[in-house]
Order: sequence, then C-alpha cells, then structure tokens
Amino acid sequence: MPIIDQSRNDPNTTMWCPIVEFRQYALHPGRREDLIQLFDREFIEPQEAVGLTVMGQFRDIDDPNSFVWLRGFAGMDTRAAALSSFYDGSVWRAYRDRANATMIGSDNVLLLRPARSSSGFAEIGRPDETALGGDARDGLLAATIYYLEQPADEPFLDFFESQLAPAMRAAGASIDAYYTTEPSPNNFPRLPVRENEPVLVWFSRFPNPRAYRRFAMLFRRSDNLRPTLSQRLAGFLRAEPEIHRLVPTARSRLPVAAVRSAR
Repeated sequence: MPIIDQSRNDPNTTMWCPIVEFRQYALHPGRREDLIQLFDREFIEPQEAVGLTVMGQFRDIDDPNSFVWLRGFAGMDTRAAALSSFYDGSVWRAYRDRANATMIGSDNVLLLRPARSSSGFAEIGRPDETALGGDARDGLLAATIYYLEQPADEPFLDFFESQLAPAMRAAGASIDAYYTTEPSPNNFPRLPVRENEPVLVWFSRFPNPRAYRRFAMLFRRSDNLRPTLSQRLAGFLRAEPEIHRLVPTARSRLPVAAVRSAR
C-alpha cells in the first residue's frame, strides 16, 4: 500500500491530535488479553464521546506483559476537562477495578506533540465493533524513542530529517510520524506522566515483523559504511534508543489504514 501524504501541501487540513500520550502499561503475567478485550469493548467510544481520541492500542511483541496505546487530544487546554469527564464518569467507575487488576503499573507515559506542523499522524478511521473478539490485525508499528540530552532543537531536527530519516527510508522504513516532548506541565496530575524528559519518538509502519527485521539488518549494514551517522546520533542522546515493535489490536486505528509519511 502506498504511503500517502494527505496534508503537507493542504493549508486547510486540521492536524489530528496535536497532543499525544504514549502510554505503556506493565501487566501481571497472562493478563494482557483480558485487558485488550475489556479495552476494545468498553473504553474506546466512551473516551471519544468526551473529546479524547484513542489513536491505537497494541501488543508489544517483545514483551508479553506490556500493553501500549496512544491517546490524542485537541490541545492541552482541553485535555484536563476531557480526562476528568472520562475518569469521573460511569464507564470508568464500572470497569476500573477489572482494568486495574490486570496492571502492575500505568505511569510510564510520555506527553508528546508533533515535532513539525506536518509530522503528526494523519487522521484515519477505526474498525467497527464487528472486529471485537478478533485476532491482532495485520501490520506492525515500530516506535523508536530517542532520549535526548536536551529538548529537540533545530540542529537535531535538521540532522534527523536531512540525514537520519533518508538513510532509514533507503533501508526500507517509512517515517509515518515523529513527535517531541510537550513541555507544558501535566494538567491532570491524577495520571502521572514522565515530565522533563526530552525525547523524539518516531513511528514506522511495516507489513509484518519479518519486514522490520529486514529493515534493521539493512540499516545496520549501511550504517557500518558511514560510522559518522551513528556517531552524530549518539552525540545527541543520553541513553540508548528504545524500540517497541507493536502489533495492533482488532479495533486499533493505527497502523494499517492509509497513513501519510512525514517528510
């Protein structure tokens, strides 16, 4: 499926979810499918009814006890009210004990914004409720987190866009979206986030895990021919990159529907 840039040259396009939470939940062993079934059945529409957007929910294929999801907001000014409406509402009260019983921790959350005006995901539709109870959908979304020494500035973004991203595309990756840390204070402290942690998170879509492994092999091989690329990247980082290979649940919007490549 071709990667479609739907909005880069369209000034009338409204950005989908200018504020995004990247949420990673550590679960009790064997409880991930319980949470996924509950989430896909009970938690999507009630959140979206109060102004939140459930962008995608995933199994991390490298950690059987991890559930990852992306939640979006129209802005920081509306985030607190929308979260309060959901977490003070009847649906969460009815199911929170069942959801929380699956979890060891839910505080591993990055609050993000698109690095550029055109670098967020384009809006896509959702599988309807007939998908409930189905298996994981085809496709894989790779999320790579770069932990930066300082907030993503123009020199780093220029390096990422002009040197690193082209090399990754040449090895077979799409660059579907990339985000940086939202610097605003957390305005809903009942749900902690990892504040004051400068990151860049980029997302790439693959048809399956095998395609991702091929990309990783080709990128390592090409990077060995030009060590200055990895050396320059290391100069911006305070820790090793963190990579999550994410398979969507049956009702996830991301990543299979047509998304655009941020270029």
